[in-house]
Amino acid sequence: MSGIVVLGAGGRAGRRLVAEACARGHEVTAVVRDTAAHADAFAGQDGRVRLVAGDAADAARVAELAAGQDVVVSAAAAYGPGTDPEAFFTGSSRALLAAARDGGVRRLLVVGLATLLTDAAGTPLLEVTRLPAEFLPFVHGHRAGLDVLRREGAGVDWLYASPAGDFDHTGGRTGRYGTAAHGDPADRISYQDFAVALLDEAEEPRHRRTHLAVTG
Repeated sequence: MSGIVVLGAGGRAGRRLVAEACARGHEVTAVVRDTAAHADAFAGQDGRVRLVAGDAADAARVAELAAGQDVVVSAAAAYGPGTDPEAFFTGSSRALLAAARDGGVRRLLVVGLATLLTDAAGTPLLEVTRLPAEFLPFVHGHRAGLDVLRREGAGVDWLYASPAGDFDHTGGRTGRYGTAAHGDPADRISYQDFAVALLDEAEEPRHRRTHLAVTG
């Protein structure tokens, strides 16, 4: 049994990560911005979930929550009007790295975007997929956060993982997945199977300090 912190636990990926970790017997700290809005989502987890408020870009709060924990997973995001994705994701990456170094965290996992991968020919997926203009600040913010991990993450066992293409929003848990070095816009994986992949990496790391594509 390990202590796992999941930041962004109220989102679609975060909720599945919490459920998978609980099913494996881990003690989970589920971090959301508004606990009242998510209290019902984590009921019935046999007392394995501690629901707390926090912001993934708040370095002091992330350090407090990560202290003494084994694994920290961030599925947190900032998107939409009134947000600054680049500030959020760079701040979050630095907060996560500092917390991992100072808090004894052995493994740091970050849920990312497939559009930051290249395809098998080496072409960035961002160049071959048509994204709405309003989505681009979110992509660039994610990229800035990944750049921080790459530049400043020496000595931290981190992994940035994303679907190889996109999530299958209606799929269920099969327990099957693959991994790849490149993206594939046609590939789909369910949130549940993506959670299986990340929890496998949390328990038995096989990839380090890279952007990993998880295939369905």
